[in-house]
Amino acid sequence: MKTKFWITSLFLALCITGCQKEQKTTETQSMAIDRKAVVTRHNVHISQVDTLASLTVGNGAFAFTTDVTGLQSFPDFYQNGIPLGTLSEWGWNAKPNDSDYRFEETLKDYDQNGRKVSYSTQIKTPQHAKEAVDFFRSNPHRVHLGNLGFELTKKDGTPVKPEDLQDIDQTLDLWTGILTSKFTLEGVPVEVQTASDQNSDAIAVTVNSELINSGQLKIRLRFASPTAAWSDYGTQWKNPERYVSGIIQQNDTSVLIERKLDSLNYKVALNWKGTAKVSEKEDHYFLVEPTGHQIALTCTFSDAQTLKENQAETIYNNSQEAWQNYWMNGGIVDFSGSTDPRADELERRVVLSQYLTKAQTAGAMPPQETGLTYNSWYGKPHLEMHWWHGVHYALWGRPQYLENTLHWYETAFEKAKKLAKRQGFKGARWQKMTDPYGDEGPSSVGAFLIWQQPHFITFAELLYRADASNTTLNKYKERVFATADFMASFPDYDNKNDRYVLGPPVIPAQERFEKTQTYNPAYELAYWNWALKTASEWKKRLGEAVPEQWNEVLEKLSALPVQEDYYLATESATDSYTNPEFLTDHPSVFGTFGMLPETSLLDKVTMRNTFDKVWDVWTWEDTWGWDFPMTAMTAARLGMPEKAIDALFMDVQTNTYLKNGHNYQEERLTLYMPGNGGLLTAVAMMCAGWDGAETKNPGFPKDGSWKVKWEGLEPFF
Repeated sequence: MKTKFWITSLFLALCITGCQKEQKTTETQSMAIDRKAVVTRHNVHISQVDTLASLTVGNGAFAFTTDVTGLQSFPDFYQNGIPLGTLSEWGWNAKPNDSDYRFEETLKDYDQNGRKVSYSTQIKTPQHAKEAVDFFRSNPHRVHLGNLGFELTKKDGTPVKPEDLQDIDQTLDLWTGILTSKFTLEGVPVEVQTASDQNSDAIAVTVNSELINSGQLKIRLRFASPTAAWSDYGTQWKNPERYVSGIIQQNDTSVLIERKLDSLNYKVALNWKGTAKVSEKEDHYFLVEPTGHQIALTCTFSDAQTLKENQAETIYNNSQEAWQNYWMNGGIVDFSGSTDPRADELERRVVLSQYLTKAQTAGAMPPQETGLTYNSWYGKPHLEMHWWHGVHYALWGRPQYLENTLHWYETAFEKAKKLAKRQGFKGARWQKMTDPYGDEGPSSVGAFLIWQQPHFITFAELLYRADASNTTLNKYKERVFATADFMASFPDYDNKNDRYVLGPPVIPAQERFEKTQTYNPAYELAYWNWALKTASEWKKRLGEAVPEQWNEVLEKLSALPVQEDYYLATESATDSYTNPEFLTDHPSVFGTFGMLPETSLLDKVTMRNTFDKVWDVWTWEDTWGWDFPMTAMTAARLGMPEKAIDALFMDVQTNTYLKNGHNYQEERLTLYMPGNGGLLTAVAMMCAGWDGAETKNPGFPKDGSWKVKWEGLEPFF
């Protein structure tokens, strides 16, 4: 596909040059983009202590977030901003099940078309069952691996506070992934360079300062206790007695520390160039005291028996090479020359979102919503959000990062089939709130969501478009077909109206409806239709017969619910646009023609009326970060590029993008990675379009105010 794109682009360039016409509309220019210029003009510069401007280095499966010192020197001060996390995909702990909690205690039967179906929900009585719910929701929980920061003191020996730092000058070089932090303390300069290894869970830090000579600058490694709570900022310093950490190996240039929790044991290796001594200052607190005026140190975390011995210079070179390779391959967008004052900010958000998603959500399993910076929802991934975490990679010409996460679905596959079987359905029912092992997390909402179910078919189809081979088909067919088997067995047959109905019980993507009364949400109906058709196409590609049940459900699936001349959120909510409660949360009806292409269920005139209705009446202040990209995607498909841009820049708190590029939501969610992934998905569609799109850059106004150049993007469905 890329070869075809470049040939087409070259042909267009020659035509444009030959005609020598001044085009007044937005256009895709085929000239090579100076990628380094686009990326580096959005390098992040910090000149003062700002708890919402923490900066991260990472490799997608491991990330290390720093304050203005380039390390994690003030974790308590930063905990209510963007916290200073050190997180990995493997760092999970589980408390012992001393009270013999059984997962079956979390199950409650609900009536579904005359039969009892069990759901793992948040049961409140009896007490033991409630405790079982809390146990299985919080275990396992993701763990902060360690806090690596400076122990700084003034000349008089008192500890340094953030306000004592002067001349702050911190720069994250996005092109290399290297963070340079400069500041002075009592007039003495400090320069710190920080980077993350791209092949192991390690960071490198080089420090230059005369404060080392004076003994005022030391490096400490502390271990916080996991909270096992909904959120964990890595600042619970009181450790239970059963948690152990200690030096198990030491020489002149390295120390190996072992950390033991409940179910997780891991090691941390410190290696350095120069002279230093290491001591255990107190429990779970280790101090590196260098001499001279410079130290180059690496800190490696691993749950393996043997650790790679990293060197700082090797990590810097590795970071530079990997990040340059990332930026030089895949998609890039350049809005320079645009006269719309929002263009530069959109480019900034796009570049920083590309950096953040690669650093935090490009590992081997679906990420948590707050990436690898801090734990929300116990650090657990939510599979409905994987759409926003993963789809953009394929559209930006980097399908390998989406593919990496699909191996996890093999791990979860047997448990997804077990869940479907327990409930009396066929195939595999994909979990909502889950963990590295594919276990189901009890939830009064999550257990009843269904919009995560077709996602695997979306992912597989995107990978097939990237590599339309039998290898791709055979690699994913078993899970594609099991996904479709569940989807065909889940709807209930309405004999009176000769149709198939979704729910009850069901909760739509817009989580505002009572599960026992809700049926036929519009977005989910359209998604069911698209996914079953796509799975059927996979059968045909492989020369296999399409199951009769799939065809039956497709033929008789309920129509999208309509009231007057617009689509309802659900057929059961005829007050969708009059009940204030139903005008909050995700306007997921937009997903019907935005996240999805035109399906046989859709009428575009009705969808346009729906868009206008929702735009006017929605309580936009009560939404989430991915709602704005979704709205832009729908506007673009409907031929309203001005609205698409307006949606991306709606002046709402949850549409805030911080200095570091993070999508801020609220005090409890200071960053939200689905917003970044959603932005990238929307912009890719607005540039490269979708199947059947006839306009260049269909998501951008054609009044000459936007000059759009891009490379390496792929059209969506």
